[in-house]
Amino acid sequence: MSAISTVLSIAAISFLAAYTLWLLITNLPRRGYAGLFKDADHGGVVLYWRPGCRFCMRLRFRLRFTSLAYREINIWKDQEAARFVRSVADGNETVPTVTVAGKAMVNPSLQQLIDAVKVSVPQLLPAEDGRKKPPQP
Repeated sequence: MSAISTVLSIAAISFLAAYTLWLLITNLPRRGYAGLFKDADHGGVVLYWRPGCRFCMRLRFRLRFTSLAYREINIWKDQEAARFVRSVADGNETVPTVTVAGKAMVNPSLQQLIDAVKVSVPQLLPAEDGRKKPPQP
């Protein structure tokens, strides 16, 4: 085996290990963020997802770097949530589906989500200086 093929083999194994770790991390429920449909604050931000969905993984990963208050609901563990997603996604279980103040968005980008929060529930975003905003009356 030549040195080049050895290096390529090591690189491929390293990539697969890193990718597997990323899949595991992005598919785990986040402590304090997971919930059920019946318990979620539907006046705030609710993210409906399912394990293995790469679009869900991408949005959930990006949300980890924001200080946005939201709940995550795994539609494979909550049939009521799955029914809701089908009702707003033309009968399909298209995820991620996000509700912002009760308004559904199917497969939004992080920027679309943040823009919707700015319009509907801006109190969930941090203040410009990074501190939490006080609750609005």
